[in-house]
Amino acid sequence: MSHPLMPKATAVWLIDNTTLTFKQIANFCGLHELEVQAIADAEVAIGMQGLDPVAAGALTTEEIKRCEEDHASELKMAEARIPEALQKKQKGARYTPVAKRQDRPDAIAWLLKNYPEITDAQISRLIGTTKPTINSIRNRSHWNTTNITPQNPVSLGLCSADELEKILLTAKRKMEKLSNSSGKNDNNQNSIPPNPDNTPIDGLPQAPAEDSLLTNLDSPSASDNDLGKIESD
Repeated sequence: MSHPLMPKATAVWLIDNTTLTFKQIANFCGLHELEVQAIADAEVAIGMQGLDPVAAGALTTEEIKRCEEDHASELKMAEARIPEALQKKQKGARYTPVAKRQDRPDAIAWLLKNYPEITDAQISRLIGTTKPTINSIRNRSHWNTTNITPQNPVSLGLCSADELEKILLTAKRKMEKLSNSSGKNDNNQNSIPPNPDNTPIDGLPQAPAEDSLLTNLDSPSASDNDLGKIESD
């Protein structure tokens, strides 16, 4: 079950503006029931401004009324009503809110550790970072290396599960393509037959065999016989 982006702020609003039970609010916001009770008692999230889940598109007024009338029911997230034109991914790096930028090193470390096949460009587009930052985390030269803890970027709210899955699928297909291409090259090299016996090729003059050369050197040539005759004369 998915939960609202700002669970505590949403819980504050639901406590102040509805008659929902702590359990209903806790289940919807992904919090513990005792934590919701502590928020209601002003022991937690003191002074936090509530976030209207209806205005944020996480709930509908009808859904709240339905659960107020039946405390055994659970709130269900409203379906996204964002037009498709606005859902199209923009080119370039993703914009990351200032409040979440400090989480990016943790997300980068998690991606590098668990999915090394992802390229730096893909990581940059996925969570809105830069290649120098990725390299510094990979080489452990980042200024905050000692405090970096690998965490899933989806749980950090830096990207959606669908976006991460799409990146992983693209990287996997690319690796398979490279692997298949490498295998074909190896097969082509292995298909060239060796020629250990130096089989003669038609139309080309052949060098004399080594044995015949040695025989010619050992036997006296015609010129040597002629010289012998001249000396005897």
